[in-house]
Amino acid sequence: MASTLLLNGTLVNEGKIFEADILIANGRIERIGKDLQHVAADQTIDATGLHILPGLIDDQVHFREPGLTHKAEIYTESRAAVAGGITSFMEMPNTVPNTLTQELLQHKYDIAARNSIANYSFFMGASNDNIDEVLKTNPKNVCGVKIFMGSSTGNMLVDNQKTLEHIFSNSPTLIATHCESEEIIRANTAKAREQYGEQVPMHMHPVIRNEEACYASSSAAIALAKKTGARLHILHISTGKETLQFDNSIPLKEKKITAEACVHHLWFTDADYAEKGSLIKWNPAVKTATDREMIRKAVNENRIDVLATDHAPHTLEEKQNSYFSAPSGGPLVQHNLPALLDLYHQGVFSLEKIVEKSAHAVAELFEITNRGYIREGYQADLVVVNLNKAWEVHPSNLLYKCGWSPFEGHQFKASVEKTFVNGHLVYSDGRVIEGTTGERLLFSR
Repeated sequence: MASTLLLNGTLVNEGKIFEADILIANGRIERIGKDLQHVAADQTIDATGLHILPGLIDDQVHFREPGLTHKAEIYTESRAAVAGGITSFMEMPNTVPNTLTQELLQHKYDIAARNSIANYSFFMGASNDNIDEVLKTNPKNVCGVKIFMGSSTGNMLVDNQKTLEHIFSNSPTLIATHCESEEIIRANTAKAREQYGEQVPMHMHPVIRNEEACYASSSAAIALAKKTGARLHILHISTGKETLQFDNSIPLKEKKITAEACVHHLWFTDADYAEKGSLIKWNPAVKTATDREMIRKAVNENRIDVLATDHAPHTLEEKQNSYFSAPSGGPLVQHNLPALLDLYHQGVFSLEKIVEKSAHAVAELFEITNRGYIREGYQADLVVVNLNKAWEVHPSNLLYKCGWSPFEGHQFKASVEKTFVNGHLVYSDGRVIEGTTGERLLFSR
């Protein structure tokens, strides 16, 4: 494959910002140095004035294939991901059919091997009655086991305590959980129906799926992990109270219990329901400005370990239904990094922190082999950004199959200029470059 020389870029890597050149050859980072301009390469790119980051690794996406491909496909959403600087993703099992057998899991890997532009991994799903299949999961080439300890679709709500203890005690790999209490949500839903009937307003979403529902479930998961010794990773923390449960006194590599925050909980607040309505209806719900500030603080203080998207597209027609009919979730992979870079411009996060939480820490937490850093010998997954090139989100520049974004009309301050996956230039100057596929993520466990 062609070699590429990136000259005069400003690297953001391992807590440092510095100027260097990068030589990419045979899909890997071959050399990093100050004076590589005379090194022979098939193509040379001048990155003067641009920042080069390790490609982002998104540990929580829903790409909807198989079964819900009117909303999204692995092909379409991986294109949107690389346009947003995400070079690797981990996809969730609540597709149709739910990924509850090793055969169904392999089917998704087969689709990705043919169609995904980004690197990929898929979570094995858990239910109340598929323990035998869960225990067959290979920790070397599957990112983890996903458990819905709260509201879910299909057969994926695990609410049998014996089943939970069995999975937590015996899972061959990391367990990722969605934590909301179904019991509390049902009680809150009944109260909302008493007040509003079927026309519950969207601003009631964080009242129905409230702090109590989140904390009750996440605290129960943490208690179970401590009891069983499980390796637990709690997804999409949405409340400030929950952040206080997580530790920053030990290095990430030593943590048995970790947490993730998603861009929508770092960006929006309950005040935005008035304008955005169902477009920002996610589970767990976007909550108060205080919750948002506490989540941001927990990221900066290393109590929250990684940043992700929970990209979960639905059609605009589906989202425009009334409260009980409008599904939760929205498209985010194309705009995650631009949103984080806006938060950098606002002084919320440093560039080093964004890279740490979106690349380095994800690689460490999941023990991904040879990715997540700009290091010689590592796979050449890189994103080149212009911190000062503003652009507006418009339907004409959306790459999601669903064709809408909660960020429409917003002008981001920074842009993704180029993305490399395994040394291949897959996105450049606003255009996805077709013809290459990503690789299956491997794990050094």
